[in-house]
Order: sequence, then C-alpha cells, then structure tokens
Amino acid sequence: MITYALIFAMACYGFGLLATLWKLVTGPQAADRIMALDTMVINFIALMVLYGVWQGTPIYFEASMLIAMVGFVSTVAFCRFVLRGNIIE
Repeated sequence: MITYALIFAMACYGFGLLATLWKLVTGPQAADRIMALDTMVINFIALMVLYGVWQGTPIYFEASMLIAMVGFVSTVAFCRFVLRGNIIE
C-alpha cells in the first residue's frame, strides 16, 4: 500500500514540476521566473525524498539537503541581481 502512495505522490510532484517549468518558460516578469525556479527546486527535493523512502537508502536525504542549500543561495543571488544589478557589493 505504501508503494502506491509513493507512486501517487511522485506523480503529483512530477506534475507540479512540469507546471512550474511551464511558468518558468512563459513567466511575464523576472520575479515570476525566479519564483518558478525556486518552486521547481522544492518539487525536485520532494521527489528525491520520496524516491529515497521508496528505495530505503539515506543517501537521497543527504543529497536533498545539499540541493536545498544550493537552491536557497541561488534564489537569493537571483533576487539580488534583479534588484541591484550585481550580486557582490
């Protein structure tokens, strides 16, 4: 039963990933594209965690933590670039 729940959750997050990819491509402003990219990172992290639960290995959890840190830093860097024009002052 848990297998079916994991597959359903993976399908839902996969659909969310595709929907945010569409928003990333067609977003009218840069802020919309940044938020779509951040949401894609979150959906990808959720997919990795679900896959780690399905496989029963802890390496996916560690990889998802690394991707979460890189995703946060990249979102902050993109926002600073859009607001100020440079990343490092």
